[in-house]
Amino acid sequence: MLELQDLGVHYGRIHALRAVSLRVQTGEIVAVLGSNGAGKSTTLRAISGLLRPSGGQIVLDGQPIGGLAAHRVVARGVIQCPEGRQVFPRMSVRENLLLGAHRCRERAEVAARLERAHGLFPILRERAAQLAGTLSGGEQQMLAIGRALMGGPRLLLLDEPSLGLAPRIIETIFAAVAAINAAGTTILMVEQNATKALSIAHRAYVLQVGRVVAEGTGRELLADGQIRRAYLGH
Repeated sequence: MLELQDLGVHYGRIHALRAVSLRVQTGEIVAVLGSNGAGKSTTLRAISGLLRPSGGQIVLDGQPIGGLAAHRVVARGVIQCPEGRQVFPRMSVRENLLLGAHRCRERAEVAARLERAHGLFPILRERAAQLAGTLSGGEQQMLAIGRALMGGPRLLLLDEPSLGLAPRIIETIFAAVAAINAAGTTILMVEQNATKALSIAHRAYVLQVGRVVAEGTGRELLADGQIRRAYLGH
C-alpha cells in the first residue's frame, strides 16, 4: 500500500530524515519507534503532506504522492491523527466528529461513521454536546482518533496516541487501535511506548537520528536484547 524510498526531509539546514525506507502492506499495523528527535513525527508529516520531502519518494498504491498538498493526500484515503490531539476546544464533541467527515456528502455514510466512532468510544456519545476543551486528556485522544475515523481512512496515521495518558486509558486506546485494524483499516503508528506498540504491531521500524537502524516483526523486536535495552527500558 505505502512505501517510502530513501526519504529525506530538511528543516532549513537541519537534515531531519536521511534516506528513510519503509513499507506498509494493506491490513497491517506498522509501528515506528525511536527516541525524541529521531524523526518519527517528521516521517508522518511528510507522508500526510504537511512537510515537503527534500529527497526520495513516497508511493501510495504505486503512485508517487510526495510533495502533494495535504488535502490531496487526504482525498487518497490517508488521514493523520496528530500528536497532542489538537481538538477544537470551543466546539462540541459531536461538532468535532462531524468536521472529520467534511468530505463525505452521503448522510447515511456520515451516520454510519459516527456510529462506528461511538461504538469504539462510547464516552463520545455520552459527551456529544460537551465542549471538547472540557474533556480529560484521555477523552480528547479518543475524540481525536474518532474524528480521524470520520474521514473514512484507508491508511490511518497515528502520532503518539498514548502520549501523556494514564495506564488504564492507554489500554483502552491500544485496544481501540487493534479493533480499528481488525475492521480493515491499515495503520502506521508512531509511538514512544515501544512495548505496547510492539505488542499489537505486525511489523516495526526503529529510527535513530533520522535513519532506520532496525526493523522486524513486533515479536522479533521485543525479543531483541539491544532493542530492549535501548528502547524498552530493560
